[in-house]
Amino acid sequence: MNTTIRMTRSFLSKALYFVVVIGLWQAAITVFKIKEFIVPSPLSVFQALFSPEIAPQYQWMTHIGTTMGEILASFTFTAVFGFILSLFITWSRFARAVVMPVIAVFNSLPKIALAPLFLIWFGYGFAANVMIAILVAFFPVVLNTTTGLDSVDEDLLDLVRYLHASKLQIFIKIRIPMSLPYVFAGLKISATLAVVGAIVGEFVASSQGLGFLIKDSQAMMNTPPMFASLLLISAIGLGLFSFIALMEKVLMPWNRPASEELG
Repeated sequence: MNTTIRMTRSFLSKALYFVVVIGLWQAAITVFKIKEFIVPSPLSVFQALFSPEIAPQYQWMTHIGTTMGEILASFTFTAVFGFILSLFITWSRFARAVVMPVIAVFNSLPKIALAPLFLIWFGYGFAANVMIAILVAFFPVVLNTTTGLDSVDEDLLDLVRYLHASKLQIFIKIRIPMSLPYVFAGLKISATLAVVGAIVGEFVASSQGLGFLIKDSQAMMNTPPMFASLLLISAIGLGLFSFIALMEKVLMPWNRPASEELG
């Protein structure tokens, strides 16, 4: 019962916040008489999204589907292979010595500068955008997970080694469970960066997607679909972030804040 009340209050507070922001936005447009090509009104943005006369010309479902596909593909690859690579790095000192310098080099490169190369290597469209998003989002998962796997108390490791625990048992029963807070922190960062990477890719190498629609609308100074695309991008990023937070609560019930436990 307390959980239901807490969720209801949280939803209502967020809904109220959204309504207040929209109200202030509309008030600013009305009071300062801001031109639509600079900042559109909320009504114009919602018409671009939902109006039967206006919305079909922007092919929202096509662009949303493309962007969501790129984000989910890049994030899934990042989450799975980033975690596996972190295990490999932590398992083997040789792997750490070889892989970590490579990660440091690639992480220091400006990602936007690599976008034209991906366009040459992977062509124009989905694959290039996914690779750009992977490059942007990959390293936080690897670095955070590796830090978590390394952060286990040495006294605890000495104890389980004294009890003749194998290296595999230590990983499965000690290192991985204790690294989960770091893993989920890395996944949350990666989720937001995957969104950024996909949009950057669509700016450079795409004829579909919300990023392409923003770029295409900018050429005609058509701001309502630009703002509508930004709202949709934010909603996608927030949805993915919220899903990861939910999985964190499910897989780590012992790590909930004290305020939640007290109801």
